[in-house]
Amino acid sequence: MSVATRPIPAAAPAAAPYRVMVVDDSAVIRGLVGRWLGADPAVQLVASCPNGKVAVTEVARMRPEVVVLDIEMPEMDGLTALPKLIAAVPGLKVIMASTLTLRNADISLRALSAGAADYIPKPSSTAEMTGADIYKRELVEKVKALGAAFRLQTGGRGDGPSPAAPRKATSLYAGGPIVLRKLLPQRRQVLAIGSSTGGPQALFALFRELKGKLEVPVLITQHMPKTFTTILAEHLRRIVGGNCEEAKDGMALKPGHLYVAPGDFHMTVAQQGAERLIKLNQDPPENFCRPAVDPMFRSLSKAYGHGVLAVVLTGMGQDGLKGARAVAEGGGALLAQDEATSVVWGMPGAVATAGLCNAVLPVDRVGGAILKVLQGAAP
Repeated sequence: MSVATRPIPAAAPAAAPYRVMVVDDSAVIRGLVGRWLGADPAVQLVASCPNGKVAVTEVARMRPEVVVLDIEMPEMDGLTALPKLIAAVPGLKVIMASTLTLRNADISLRALSAGAADYIPKPSSTAEMTGADIYKRELVEKVKALGAAFRLQTGGRGDGPSPAAPRKATSLYAGGPIVLRKLLPQRRQVLAIGSSTGGPQALFALFRELKGKLEVPVLITQHMPKTFTTILAEHLRRIVGGNCEEAKDGMALKPGHLYVAPGDFHMTVAQQGAERLIKLNQDPPENFCRPAVDPMFRSLSKAYGHGVLAVVLTGMGQDGLKGARAVAEGGGALLAQDEATSVVWGMPGAVATAGLCNAVLPVDRVGGAILKVLQGAAP
């Protein structure tokens, strides 16, 4: 069934600019990032700290909604400061900022498991920072998206909400109840998962539940740069006990194996004889992303038809919406994470409010639903 999509509404105007703290041992970077954030009227820089120790001292007084936290700093590094910051301001959204090294990528993923909301790979030098338009755009967008999520989840207005503030029932998506598609009772041959902000945390939880239970190939596109996707695949391999790798061009899909889209490459699938092969490309970014979820979903719909089960987890933006429509029109099944358990209900919200899903579920119920749908049952 094809359903016309509703326009994706912007977040309601904020009662006050989103309150942001920047923590970095480089005064130059703090100044530069502060100017970038201050140039947007929806953002207010409330504190700039040289290390985690100062940030922990200031956070309760300044009550930011979002913290941009460097990893490597003197006196107290970002990973040590992270739980202290979150404890001081419940619901606080922390973005880990690190250069693109294997070590920092691993620390960033550990930080996500410890409560950070997102990460951003920053240029390796101040010279690169001055011309980093992509980094600037991504940082400002993440700050605003996470600031909006903080307010939705805590009922805050941007003026230092109390730790006991209740969750607000407001949604970024207007309209009535979500309309679900009827699920055709047939087995599925492949599982594809798309995610972005909050995705690693959701993926780790999901595959702890699914370990040893999947008998179909699994393709994962998580919005991440190179190096980070390598570490993501390693973390998932440890969780599932093997059979997970960063995808390479020409790989034949195998049952029970997980394939992670490598940073800076779209991952698609093509049929060649009796085999389905992974095809990587560097076509232009879609939805400002490479890898993107849309090309993966589209290619799988062509290669598997109604045999596709597509899942959209937490993430900002609407990547996956066009590909999800192709999956639905091809008779495939679609699941989305619900708003209450998403760090940002952008990608899953776009698919859910378009009427394309067979179920919209809390993250702790997605695993069970996947197993049922793969077997041809209702989620």
